[in-house]
Amino acid sequence: MIKDNSPGTYTGAGILSAFAASLCCIAPVIAIFAGSSSIASNFSWLDPARPYLIGLSITILAFAWYLNLKGAKTPDLECNCETSKMESFLHSKSFLSTVTLFAVIMMTFPLYAEIFYPGPKAGTTKISVAGANQQVIFKIQGMTCEACEAHVNNELSKVPGVLAYKTSYSHSNTLVTFDSSKVNIKTLEAAISRTGYKVLK
Repeated sequence: MIKDNSPGTYTGAGILSAFAASLCCIAPVIAIFAGSSSIASNFSWLDPARPYLIGLSITILAFAWYLNLKGAKTPDLECNCETSKMESFLHSKSFLSTVTLFAVIMMTFPLYAEIFYPGPKAGTTKISVAGANQQVIFKIQGMTCEACEAHVNNELSKVPGVLAYKTSYSHSNTLVTFDSSKVNIKTLEAAISRTGYKVLK
């Protein structure tokens, strides 16, 4: 049996690990468009493995490029027939370049994920009587990147009476300024919980 050392053998593994590396940040965006925001935190367990998955992707793709540039070919001792056009494309530099570009886009997704979130709804920042304005800090478990912050902010922006919010995944919290005559803390907590992240007591 001949071992296949062609670049095409490794591109699938490289793209899969790149996708897995950013799945925790892709899921909230998919959830927003799917209308089911609670699934977003289901992939937060991948976050600690993210640096390793990125390293694995880079290693696999670098090896695939090494084989491609070296000119590795799959020997076939049983048949001298020509390979199909589709098979030769899967082993081409064009295909490997496309896969590498896609992997880079996936690995860097957390850096630009917030552009996929809709802006705050108009009317959510109306100023009310100063005496009714309050602030509360919620500790949140499960946020892993800027996309998670945008996910929480998106839910808070939908709540009437919320005046401002500042969410930080690195500090695992959100600071919410709200009009207590229009909304209470339990409603705010419920809005954050709809994202799938856990509000810590």
